[in-house]
Amino acid sequence: MATHRTEHRAKIAEARNVLGEVISRARYADEPTILINRGKEAAVIVSHPFYEQALRDRALIEALEQRAEEPAPEAKADAKNKARVLREALDMAARTVVDAVRHTD
Repeated sequence: MATHRTEHRAKIAEARNVLGEVISRARYADEPTILINRGKEAAVIVSHPFYEQALRDRALIEALEQRAEEPAPEAKADAKNKARVLREALDMAARTVVDAVRHTD
């Protein structure tokens, strides 16, 4: 089970006044800061390693989704079955992540 990640929220103007502190929290404590603009979440300041991992995760998910696309009608039954199983696994993982995020809010 994942531990609860500390995250901060700040209006952009407020964060600008303490930008060094916001960056230090992201860099050294791995604590993101969500920037608020006109009452809406606008951006997040995270550590560079977190950002790099997010890019790798996104690329991996996109590659898996591409492999899970419906194979051509002439594809072998085994390929169709593997694609179906992968789609189901991706859907289940997505639901699990959404549920986990809802329970931490």
